[in-house]
Amino acid sequence: MAANRNFPLTIIFLALIKSSITQPGSNPAGPLIPAKDEELPPDDYYDIEDEPSTVPPKIVSPRGGIAVQRCDYNPCTENQPPCSELSAANHCLCPGFTSHLVAPEAPYLKSVAWNGSDVVVRWCAPLSYVTAYSVTVGGKERQRFGRERRRGGVGPVENFSEVCVVALNNAGDSEASCVMYQPKDHSLPLKAGLIGGALGLLMLLLVVVLLWRRRRQRKLRRNITASHTAGT
Repeated sequence: MAANRNFPLTIIFLALIKSSITQPGSNPAGPLIPAKDEELPPDDYYDIEDEPSTVPPKIVSPRGGIAVQRCDYNPCTENQPPCSELSAANHCLCPGFTSHLVAPEAPYLKSVAWNGSDVVVRWCAPLSYVTAYSVTVGGKERQRFGRERRRGGVGPVENFSEVCVVALNNAGDSEASCVMYQPKDHSLPLKAGLIGGALGLLMLLLVVVLLWRRRRQRKLRRNITASHTAGT
């Protein structure tokens, strides 16, 4: 009978002990610890600021790398620092530049034109490491320019010739970017001026001759009239 009386008390005591035991994998004194296959949210997951950002657009690596800003570099602008220097100073991204250990790609030849004193060549830099540019006329180097240049005069080009620009570095030369240039006849204005002057002088001489003949005829008429008057 004593055992039967103590049985309900034993069950209640065991139930209290079971409820006080902490479940595995939980921490009642702190936040839950995620399982091994559960990823933590990113640091900015709980960022609720709605203010507009003034930071320039950034490029994020497809592999989830650090976001970087594209360098403020225009390959057609003259006298600007090389993109490699901009990248080192500003920690920005150059658009696909090749290494200095590789020969550069060909530059882009924009135009070849006469500017009144000589022929001027304009080009854009390749996406490569460049130390200098060489401009050739008819297969012969005419001028060499520094890496910051994007245009240059090569003097007069007398005959129909191929004008090319080549990018250089210590690893080698790029392929040439070329255009056929046909010089204009710059003596035409001079010839037109000479012809116009000659025609003007001829017209002036013709007017002078006509006036002289007219004055002579008037003088002859006055002389004839005077002789007739004296005879009568």
